[in-house]
Amino acid sequence: MADPTGFLAHDRQEPPKRPTDERVGDWGEVYAQLDPAERNKSVRVQATRCMDCGIPFCHSDSAGCPLGNLIPEWNDLVRRGDWTAAGDRLHATNNFPEFTGKLCPAPCEAACVLSISPESGGPVAIKRVEATIADQAWESGDVRPEPPSLSTGQCVAVVGSGPAGLAAAQQLTRAGHDVTVFERDDRLGGLLRYGIPEFKMEKKVLDRRLAQLREEGTRFVTGCEVGVDLTVEDLRAQYDAVVLAVGALRGRDDTTTPGRELAGIHLAMEHLVPANKMCEGDGPPSIDAEGKHVVIIGGGDTGADCYGTAIRQGALSVTQLDQYPLPPSTRDDERSPWPTWPYVLRTYPVHEEAGERVFGVAVKRFVGDEDGRVRAIELQHVRVRKDPATGLREVVPVSDEVEVLPADLVLFAIGFEGVERMRLLDDLGLSTTTRGALSCGTDWQTSAPDVFVCGDAHRGASLVVWAIAEGRSAAAAVDRHLTGTTDLPSPVHPTALPLAVV
Repeated sequence: MADPTGFLAHDRQEPPKRPTDERVGDWGEVYAQLDPAERNKSVRVQATRCMDCGIPFCHSDSAGCPLGNLIPEWNDLVRRGDWTAAGDRLHATNNFPEFTGKLCPAPCEAACVLSISPESGGPVAIKRVEATIADQAWESGDVRPEPPSLSTGQCVAVVGSGPAGLAAAQQLTRAGHDVTVFERDDRLGGLLRYGIPEFKMEKKVLDRRLAQLREEGTRFVTGCEVGVDLTVEDLRAQYDAVVLAVGALRGRDDTTTPGRELAGIHLAMEHLVPANKMCEGDGPPSIDAEGKHVVIIGGGDTGADCYGTAIRQGALSVTQLDQYPLPPSTRDDERSPWPTWPYVLRTYPVHEEAGERVFGVAVKRFVGDEDGRVRAIELQHVRVRKDPATGLREVVPVSDEVEVLPADLVLFAIGFEGVERMRLLDDLGLSTTTRGALSCGTDWQTSAPDVFVCGDAHRGASLVVWAIAEGRSAAAAVDRHLTGTTDLPSPVHPTALPLAVV
């Protein structure tokens, strides 16, 4: 069993980061590369903080990890120094722990019993332990291809190579199906490749996992837009089942603010994609923050990614705007009681580097120059409230005072509206819900026969851990559909939602 008093003897320690003046000068990951022995020794101490809590909410799919990661088990294995067994337990529930260990915001930590009270010293550093288990597994050679021993003779097409598509593909390949993943971009990975900046996850981490999938037998086709380059008729003729993992990449815009038509105002992905392509060696980005005053509208993960990218591109200034007030630094038990996801101020490593964040403000209008380019924005302090008549959210100025902020590059990072419009969906006869997502039955199958959906395309823009969980679950459904039975795990139901206060 775990050490029930470990959290009393040891403080929570985050992984060390590289100095800010060093990391803003390159695109490498922000965290320091430690000697493996030193790293493992430190992480074993952190794993010791995992106590014998009785009911481990950390791996509850409603409050903690939707993958059902066996967190107390591999924490105890790490505590005892059994890294190989820890890696086996971690990979038993998670195809790509190196992705989640770097990118997931860790709902498991929010649900950790040690999160109930600040007096505990904070939750177990689960994300750090997970990332280290994954790193150690790769370094020791414990991660190997797992090709199937038998073939079912059934062919499955997976459309989209993000985390949901890759998880579904790996599970189905290992079950013995002949799997081909189609990706419309020139490289594999979806948002892992072109949405996530290099400083959050270097793409060599993605590439080594793709190599494993290839060695297991999964085939990949890039530069192919299914529905156009491969027609639906040919798709159905060649494959027994189709998994749609096309993401939810339709960026939310605000066309109502005066001046939105000015040059220099873009959606976040129009900035992030070319920046990531530059890191892949494709040449200078089409949208560059160098020498510019950059304003980012939106306070979430995507906004932080634009923030760090602009800093590394050499922006003169970076300002991130959030229409909501400054969140509290600790959990408000009335608003978001444990073990729900807490409403607190989230500071990313990029916020330590340069620039500033401004809360409780909204853009009144964009100001342009004689050439039609944005040069400034007019800000007003606002509050967000519910309209008593309609119940809808509305943003209301709290005064007539206007502040002018210089802006040569403005990036909208205010979320995503759902699946992009594409011929594939039209030809399959599929329409999106009011949330812009693709619906499915309890078996993950859409209204189109033999066509399944998972990940952001089904859930809407969400977390990498939910994408992998849905990919694994959809794979189990496809396997059962094709063979009549399945041994594949199905960690989440299509209707599953995180625990929340309503």
